[in-house]
Amino acid sequence: MSEIKEKESWFSAKNLKLLTEPINSKNPITVLVLGICSALAVTVKMKPAFVMAISVMIVTAFSNLIISLLRNTIPNRIRIIVQLVVIAALVILVDELLKAYVYDVSKQLSVFVGLIITNCILMGRLEAFALGNKPWPSFVDGIGNGLGYGLILLVISFFRELLGSGTIWGYRVISESFYVNNGGFYENNGMMILPPMALILVGIIIWIQRSRNRKLIEE
Repeated sequence: MSEIKEKESWFSAKNLKLLTEPINSKNPITVLVLGICSALAVTVKMKPAFVMAISVMIVTAFSNLIISLLRNTIPNRIRIIVQLVVIAALVILVDELLKAYVYDVSKQLSVFVGLIITNCILMGRLEAFALGNKPWPSFVDGIGNGLGYGLILLVISFFRELLGSGTIWGYRVISESFYVNNGGFYENNGMMILPPMALILVGIIIWIQRSRNRKLIEE
């Protein structure tokens, strides 16, 4: 009697885990320490950080999907070249879409959209997951890691924009009348818009995360 394999649901517990774990216990920035450079560079304001997060999520998800679809046809010795070609094509596509529809944000992100090609998260997920798994779990894994990356970017950019510029998403939330120049008591913290503060904020997030989850502390 032949054994009939039960088809796994698209949204099974296993697949949902691929989506949710990178947001917390397997976060690519705070746990795996990948993609730190862009986290420092594009988090002065929330809007460009959000666009960068969406861009990385799209490239990660679809590069995972494409490489997973091709995984049985790619010779091992040229797999890195194929992965880079797929990533580069997707990055160029995303860059052109940003220039077409959100040109002002595209200018703010400058070269960092192009540098998605060098983001360690992408190559890491292709090597560690997409090459050994089916297309749908690979796609979900890419979405999950993009969400985890994007969440950290938004948290960092929230505090940097609020304390460094007095705005959130470009809208002023600290009244002009509070500023010293207008007879008030408040002044923006210029340190918050410098890259080192992003690194310090990442460190604070890592400290808080490991304090809440002791399993993340390496022995």
